[in-house]
Amino acid sequence: MASHRKSRPVGTRAAGIRTPALATAALTSVALLSQSANAAPADDKPSLEEVEKKVDDLYRRAESATDTYNAAKERTTKQRKQVDTLLEDVARRTQTLNEAREELGSFAAAQYRTGAAAPGTATFLLADTPQDYFDQTQLMGRLTSRQKGAVDDYVSEQSATMKKRQEASQSLQELTETQRDLRTAKATVQKKLADARELLSELTAQEKARLAAIEQRRQQEADRKAAQLAQQQAAAEKAAQGASQEAAPQESESTPTAPDSSYATRAAKALAFARAQVGKPYVWGATGPDSYDCSGLTQAAWKAAGIDLPRVTYDQVNAGTTVPLTDAQPGDLVFFYDDISHVGLYIGNGMMIHAPKPGAYVREESIYYDGESGIHSVVRPA
Repeated sequence: MASHRKSRPVGTRAAGIRTPALATAALTSVALLSQSANAAPADDKPSLEEVEKKVDDLYRRAESATDTYNAAKERTTKQRKQVDTLLEDVARRTQTLNEAREELGSFAAAQYRTGAAAPGTATFLLADTPQDYFDQTQLMGRLTSRQKGAVDDYVSEQSATMKKRQEASQSLQELTETQRDLRTAKATVQKKLADARELLSELTAQEKARLAAIEQRRQQEADRKAAQLAQQQAAAEKAAQGASQEAAPQESESTPTAPDSSYATRAAKALAFARAQVGKPYVWGATGPDSYDCSGLTQAAWKAAGIDLPRVTYDQVNAGTTVPLTDAQPGDLVFFYDDISHVGLYIGNGMMIHAPKPGAYVREESIYYDGESGIHSVVRPA
C-alpha cells in the first residue's frame, strides 16, 4: 500500500532543527552585531594622542586666560589707587566748599539786613548755582572788589570739585568693568584646568603609562633639537670670532667678544635668580616668592637684575629687541605660540628655565618642548 507520508523538501527543517544555510547566516549576523557592539565604545573614545593634544590645548588656553587675568588684576590695582586718590580729593574740596558756604550764610544775612558787609568775612556763594547768586545784582553791587575776588575763587573751586567728581565717577565705572573682566578671566582659567584634570582622570593606569611614554619621546626629540641649535650657535660664534680677528688682528686677545658685556652681566643675575627658583610650583597668577606662572618668573628674574619688565607676556614681548633664534643669548626671553601666551628665560644651548604649566614645577627644559612651530620669537630685554 502506498505511503501517505509526504517527502520533505530539501532545504526545509524538522521541528526545532535549522538547515545549514540558515544557521550559517544567523551566526554571521550575531557575529557582526557582536563586533559592532564591541567597536562602538572604541570609536567614541579618543586616542591617547588626541587626549594629550586636547589636554595641552586646555593648558595653553588656561595660560592665555591667565595673562588676561594678570592684566586685569594689574589694571584693578592701578584704578583702585586712582579712585581712592580722586575720592580723597573730592572729599577735601567738598569740605572746603561746605565751610565756605556756612561762612557765606552769615555774610549774606548781614548784607540783606544792613546793606553792609561783616568786617573780615570772606565772600562766598550761598546758592546751589553760583550764577544764580551772581544774578542778584543788588547784592553784587554792594560787594567790594576783594569780596568779588573771593566769589570768583569760590566759583573756580566749585567747578574744579565738580570736575573731580565726574572723574571719580568715571574711574569707578572703569574699575567695576575691570573687576568684571577679572572675574571672567578667573572663571575661564578654572574651567580649562578642571576640564584638563577631568580628561586625565578618565585614563586608566595603563593609558597614563603610555601617555608618559609619549611625553618622554617628545622630550627626547626636543632635547635633540636643542643640541642641534647649540651646535649651530657654537659654529656661528666661532665664525664671528674668526671674522673679528681677521678684521682687527692688532687687538689684544683679552678683548671681549660679547657684543654687550653689560647685558651679559645683567643676564647672569637674572639667570642666577631663575635657577634658584627651580623646583617651585607653577601657580597661575603667581609672582613669587613661593610659586610662579611663566611671566611672573621672567619678571621676577629680570627685576633681580635691575630691569622692570611688564607683568604679562604680550607686553613683555615688546620690552626689548627681537633677535633671531640662532643669535639668542643667555637671559633672552623666548616666547611661544601665536597668542604669545608662554615665555621662558633662555640659558644657552637650546635650553631655558620656565614655569611650564599647572601641576608642574619651575625647571630647565628644551625650548623645543612643544615643537619648533611653537616658538614665536626671542626678545632681548632693554
